[in-house]
Amino acid sequence: MRQPASLETALTYNIAPQSAIDAQFKATLIAERLETVRDLARSCRLCPRECGVNRLLSELGICKIAYGPVYSSVSLHHGEEPPISGYRGSGTIFFTGCNLRCMFCQNYPISQLRHGVQSTITGLAEQMLWLQEKGAHNINLVTPTHQAAAILGALRQACQAGLSIPIVYNSGGYESLEMLRLWDGIIDVYMPDAKYGDDAAALEISNAPDYVRHNRATLKEMHRQVGVLQVDDDGSAVRGLLIRHLVLPEGKAGTEGVFRFISEELTPATYLSLMSQYFPAWKACDHPVFGRRLTRAEYQQAVYLLEKYGLENGWTQPY
Repeated sequence: MRQPASLETALTYNIAPQSAIDAQFKATLIAERLETVRDLARSCRLCPRECGVNRLLSELGICKIAYGPVYSSVSLHHGEEPPISGYRGSGTIFFTGCNLRCMFCQNYPISQLRHGVQSTITGLAEQMLWLQEKGAHNINLVTPTHQAAAILGALRQACQAGLSIPIVYNSGGYESLEMLRLWDGIIDVYMPDAKYGDDAAALEISNAPDYVRHNRATLKEMHRQVGVLQVDDDGSAVRGLLIRHLVLPEGKAGTEGVFRFISEELTPATYLSLMSQYFPAWKACDHPVFGRRLTRAEYQQAVYLLEKYGLENGWTQPY
């Protein structure tokens, strides 16, 4: 784990006056909402599972994480989409656990086996400040949904100490609107998955009941909060929505339904990352459909659907 910056010395950072104002504004918003978020964790409604366990007393729901924070790594990451990684790297914090149960999860040691280290609110805040000190373009919260209460507490401390770079919410897109609305004004860039256009597939593959309904409501709310992706003069994201979609074998992700929704219910100007890196992992290795890699033809069909629905902003991958 990287050496964190100290909260006691964080205010010596060279922060532009407007950034300092924005940081304090975020800290104030969080302070106003933190008790509401803790109430959601007290009878857990942080995600659509609504397990009802008391996370503050370390009771465990489907994510198997208590109050937190628990994370597996903190680093400058250069493998995200160009506006996220930029030229200095994205300050990624990979949180342990997940509210989804994807049979093919390529990060399953973190998400399903829950490899990671237990930290404190202050310790997490210090890691955020360390990433800023090292030049990160943003703080990239990877799989934050189920640890929202602890993360908000850390963000409050970090913002009070001068955290001024954009905050990226990088999730599986299976969110509670009640919780998501509490992030309004705090998150600068949303980077959710739109995994499925079909609920039967979502249930079979990720054990995510009503994924499509929850995901579409999530995407609408995120778009309402931050709008279309905006970048600065260096091409780094400062605000907006960037949606990821992973193409699955045999079209099992319901790609056409996903793209139709984005084009018709959000805007064709939405930025979308069409990912080709599927490979069998975790419990998918011996599956009759998911036990193989994606074919070139399957990916090219998804590229054709991008064009069909006029989704021209974003990124495809060589295949």
